[in-house]
Amino acid sequence: MMLSPDQAETDLSWTQSDSETMLNGFKSTGCTSDEPAEGEERAKCKADPPLSREEKRRRRRATAKYRSAHATRERIRVEAFNVAFAELRKLLPTLPPDKKLSKIEILRLAICYISYLNHVLDV
Repeated sequence: MMLSPDQAETDLSWTQSDSETMLNGFKSTGCTSDEPAEGEERAKCKADPPLSREEKRRRRRATAKYRSAHATRERIRVEAFNVAFAELRKLLPTLPPDKKLSKIEILRLAICYISYLNHVLDV
């Protein structure tokens, strides 16, 4: 909001008393402070609009319990992924046989090996 040169700041509606009036209005409609006392949960405000599905998801994902469970699931997924690569690596012939290969090298070598085996079967 822009002020014209002849408009005084006292004409603005953003004064201390107005914010106190709004806060008192919220309390009278059943809203409580954003910071609950110990052992209490934040009471729902009657004036609060219902949360959207995305906002509910965001709030649920922000909990420590959810993050911990997600980290555990991700760890298990990555471990299974690495085991699958290790098993594929054992099936591929390389010189030397114990040579360490990256995941992309394992995939490329598997593609070449499958092509070679197809060629051998066709001949």
